[in-house]
Amino acid sequence: MKRNFEEWFSTFNDSISSWTYYTDFEKIYRNANVLKNELNLLNGLITSKNIEQDFRNLYNEYPKVLNAIPILIAKRLKETITVKTAEKDYYFNFKNPNYSIEEYIKFMRKSGIFDLFENHLISNIYDYVLGVETGMDTNARKNRTGHAMEDLVEGYIIKAGYVKNNNYFKEMDTNSLKSKFNIDIKGVLEKIDKKINSKDEKLANKRFDFVIKKNNTVYLIETNFYNSGGSKLNETARSYKMLFSELARMEGIKFYWFTDGAGWKNARKNLEETFNVVDNLYNIADLKSGIIDNLK
Repeated sequence: MKRNFEEWFSTFNDSISSWTYYTDFEKIYRNANVLKNELNLLNGLITSKNIEQDFRNLYNEYPKVLNAIPILIAKRLKETITVKTAEKDYYFNFKNPNYSIEEYIKFMRKSGIFDLFENHLISNIYDYVLGVETGMDTNARKNRTGHAMEDLVEGYIIKAGYVKNNNYFKEMDTNSLKSKFNIDIKGVLEKIDKKINSKDEKLANKRFDFVIKKNNTVYLIETNFYNSGGSKLNETARSYKMLFSELARMEGIKFYWFTDGAGWKNARKNLEETFNVVDNLYNIADLKSGIIDNLK
């Protein structure tokens, strides 16, 4: 029976938030604990009467204390911190010091870090860094949304009785598909890339989120969840529509696309066009109804 797009679209979800979507505390604690020794050493500066000299002494005794400085201004240790002034351009490296201690002291003073310590605006630097890490972790929510959709789909795959690395596989590229299943679709993906001419990630370079082997058919499964709209959604709908069409001509292979999210509200036209010409486009409601259990 022909599915109705309006009915299907009305079952889309506004959120796919898991327990750790908003804040991944395990990750926060892990990041902070890497620098725990250095942060505890810096705690001594909070009560310092001569903070510049005390920091100089601390650095001479324990140079690695510099590793903890970037996180105090919400930057990662691996990042070069650039400061441009009228007198000089600075490119501070806190892992492998590239300036004198006096210039690092200047950084601490000019950036406001010493002021943070001297005026007792915080009482414990480790606790302060936990707060900084929490704020920085919110930037990872977009990535967690994608992973949450993958995890959800994988849960239904496992529930349906498939076994990882036996009859279902994660993140397989075209080379892996060819070597394991003797399926060569690289030319098909390159053909679609040329037609779409997208500035985003090329299909030919992609990894399919999941691959299921059932009887004589290999199922390529792509998953995504969009909280917000954008041009990428339109490009994705167009490219996947073409992918459905191209793979439908090949024996022993099928493409399934699971997508959802409020982001599609502003890109529903292209999604509807894809929905109307392909069979294997599904959402979370379809997962709940047992689509994975009944792969065709």
